Amino acid sequence: MAKQTDTATLLPDGKPIGADRTAKERRRLIEDFISPFRVKPGSTVKLPRDFPTDLRQTSLTEQDGQWLLQSGTRLLTDLQAKLAAQDTYGLLVVLQAMDAAGKDGTIRHVMSGVNPQGVHVTSFKAASAEELNHDFLWRFARRLPARGEIGIFNRSHYEEVLVARVHPEQLRSQHLPEDVIGKGIWKRRLREISEWERHLVDNGIRVVKIFLHVSKEEQAKRLLKRIDDPARNWKLSLGDMQERRFWQDYQDAYADLLSRTSTEWSPWHVIPADTKWLARVAAAAIIVHELLDIDPHYPKAAPEVIDDLPRFREELAATA
Repeated sequence: MAKQTDTATLLPDGKPIGADRTAKERRRLIEDFISPFRVKPGSTVKLPRDFPTDLRQTSLTEQDGQWLLQSGTRLLTDLQAKLAAQDTYGLLVVLQAMDAAGKDGTIRHVMSGVNPQGVHVTSFKAASAEELNHDFLWRFARRLPARGEIGIFNRSHYEEVLVARVHPEQLRSQHLPEDVIGKGIWKRRLREISEWERHLVDNGIRVVKIFLHVSKEEQAKRLLKRIDDPARNWKLSLGDMQERRFWQDYQDAYADLLSRTSTEWSPWHVIPADTKWLARVAAAAIIVHELLDIDPHYPKAAPEVIDDLPRFREELAATA
């Protein structure tokens, strides 16, 4: 484990996240760290002005980050086990980003050590013919986590107000009534998404939304690595280069959805993703913070089971 150095930003007393702390104390410490990344509900976002893509929002070093990520993932493992046992709440993590922003790496590092039976990752591709014959949220609703589970959407329902907005010709494939396709469709869809997320939260499915915010320059560097390294060539597609030509269109679409769908019940967090280790630490902190807010506990055994425990123990001890 990396040696702890200056972690004043998150741990002012120098103690680890999980060392002799109540859930309230842990939540407050993590809250202080992630608050600069949260999009204030009702605010108007402009990218990248309001949320930089680099390290300006933290004083952490990479060594601090590696230590905190390990500490955070251990805490996440404990909370996920309690979430599954309690079987009351579910957690949906919505992960959005431009190409090469590090979505897969973030999922891999943050969820390391978590029981795979309780975590489901869904990577949404182009909609199938069956999915196009339903409303735009139908295919996402089918992959929601159950109570006790953590579900991760690697890209999500927000693609329907991003890719479809940048390439509105895609709406024609959705078999929509002609009078639905109009100037107000994006504002209406964003409202419907917020209402759907409110419905989920009201029914015990918490929604955590994370945007990995990478710069155009950093994306170019990462795509060049994929070109120059034969082992990474498989990650490239013609679409990667084509979509870069619409960079500003995507930035404008992201700014609008961040402004309209960061709500009190489901706020957006914009993580600076030019530095991979920082993105992973921040993502882990945001997910842990939500689980600490849920504060899951192992359920108590039924009274009749507790009454019989001495007898069960005696029988087992006799044959052990």
